[in-house]
Amino acid sequence: MRFDPRYLAVGACGGTAFLDMYATQPLLPELRVEFHTGEAAVGATISVLTFACAMAAPFVGPLADALGRKRVIVTAILGLALVTFAAAGATTLHALLAWRFVQGLFMPAVFAVTVAYVAEEFPPAIGGRAISAYIAGNVLGGFLGRYVTAIVAARWDWHVAFVVLGVMNLGGGAVVWALLPRAKRFTRQASAVGAVRAIGRFVRDPVLLATYAVGGSVLFSLVAALTFVTYHLAAPPFGLGTVALGNVFFVYLVAVVATPLAGRLIDRLGHRATVLIAIATSATGLLLTLIPSIVAIVAGLTVMTTGVFAAQASSQGYIGIVARERRSTAAALYLTVYYTGGGLGAILPATVWSRGGWPATVALILVVQLLAAALAAMFWTRPSPGAALAEPIVAG
Repeated sequence: MRFDPRYLAVGACGGTAFLDMYATQPLLPELRVEFHTGEAAVGATISVLTFACAMAAPFVGPLADALGRKRVIVTAILGLALVTFAAAGATTLHALLAWRFVQGLFMPAVFAVTVAYVAEEFPPAIGGRAISAYIAGNVLGGFLGRYVTAIVAARWDWHVAFVVLGVMNLGGGAVVWALLPRAKRFTRQASAVGAVRAIGRFVRDPVLLATYAVGGSVLFSLVAALTFVTYHLAAPPFGLGTVALGNVFFVYLVAVVATPLAGRLIDRLGHRATVLIAIATSATGLLLTLIPSIVAIVAGLTVMTTGVFAAQASSQGYIGIVARERRSTAAALYLTVYYTGGGLGAILPATVWSRGGWPATVALILVVQLLAAALAAMFWTRPSPGAALAEPIVAG
């Protein structure tokens, strides 16, 4: 089968933005010392960005519905690169937080619009594979952002790391500009009133609300685990430094391979069965991290992240099943809840961490995952594209 360059372009959309999103995670113990503050304060370098994503996401849908998919995506990536360069000049925690917030304002214009593009432009029979290419890009970008930041910061400092990330943003944007075709099935929606009415319908749809909640739970789990495991591994008896913590994120590369397989599973079994399998896999990985061994912890994180990204592919892809119109707006609302969950994952576990350490944090994450599985089992009853849907999904 001939390779479709759209898969690479869609993957670059997710990967380019995700370079920056969690780049400070391997630096958290170091930033805590540099800025003389606690876990919640430096964790805000992640949460302010994800909260900004949540705030900006509802405005992205109407913008993309009016201006077109590719134009919005490429412009947002360029803006993200410029802000990343600006963040490199921050000299205080407050300044860094301010620039991280602005970074987050650009990201939904990439994430939400790419999800809508996939739903509209790819045939239903390969929709799972297309969204998984996007998620695989997320995974690779998330890994490279953390790993490159750790390596460059250890050699120079985190300011230089942000310069490198900005250059990588520009490179990814060039790939998207060159390889992503203009949308052919996109119908321009100039009226903002229509988008507002669509939002009203979306927030009254229990299946969409459940899908949003599942997505928020997925990101809460990922951010909470990978944020607080850095403190766990930096503390005795492990005592890992910045470079070693960066190396831990090689677990993401396993998910790059596993996530496309999740797309095939979606096409074969449907979104509900896939997300339940994925959540169970993720929970199993979390339990493995309770074994006091670096090998066991890394293995557990590998299993956990694989399950998380498979669940993410299921929840994002399910939006295209539930929302038959204004998919950019539906995806934007999803991202509002999704990134609110991620932001809470960076700061809320600080309380249980301070009282019960890593075991208490794992227990909290497992409770959230159990709630997500219950919601999917109860509400995800609509057919997946590869199953019983007779007609292709077309944007209204």
